[in-house]
Amino acid sequence: MIRTAREGGLAVVTLDRPDKANALTAAMLADLIAAVEGARDAHALILTGTGRVFSAGADLEDVETLKTSSLWEDLSGAIAALTGLTVAALNGTLAGGACGMALACDLRVAVPGARVFYPVMKLGVLPQPSDPARLSALAGPGAARLILLGGAKMTAQEALSCGLIDRIADDPVAEARALCADALGADQAHVAAIKALLGQR
Repeated sequence: MIRTAREGGLAVVTLDRPDKANALTAAMLADLIAAVEGARDAHALILTGTGRVFSAGADLEDVETLKTSSLWEDLSGAIAALTGLTVAALNGTLAGGACGMALACDLRVAVPGARVFYPVMKLGVLPQPSDPARLSALAGPGAARLILLGGAKMTAQEALSCGLIDRIADDPVAEARALCADALGADQAHVAAIKALLGQR
């Protein structure tokens, strides 16, 4: 359900459970962490999904366990710790706890019909510790409040306008590959140095 492909300095990690809207189980989260940690030497990493939804968040059959699981934070922390360029290529809607992995990436590209929502208020759960700060840093405090407190479902265009995503593309993986081209041609230490200057977490 998690596929990893390596093409030289590029690692592509794909959520491959389209029949369940790429809903995440504890096992999938553990596999994602392992895939990300296995890409520590990559110059760039693309995170994407199959089907029409990037991820619906937690699998309903595993939701009680995942509500308080540290795996979400472990995953976003592993992504943020990578020294290579990281790009979330959102093939569709990004929802719930799955937001954390996209927020931890350096860049986000989405298809035109994607939506972004994080219904922690409705579900009676707290967002993962690092997510509110990353969301606010990207989209601004107002948009972060709209999403986390107001339950707003942002369209791709709204998310682009506030800075939550960086590009809209019919083929987000192709766009992500284009954005990774310079990093793939550079020394990994150079990529890491620029990320450090930008204050990437």
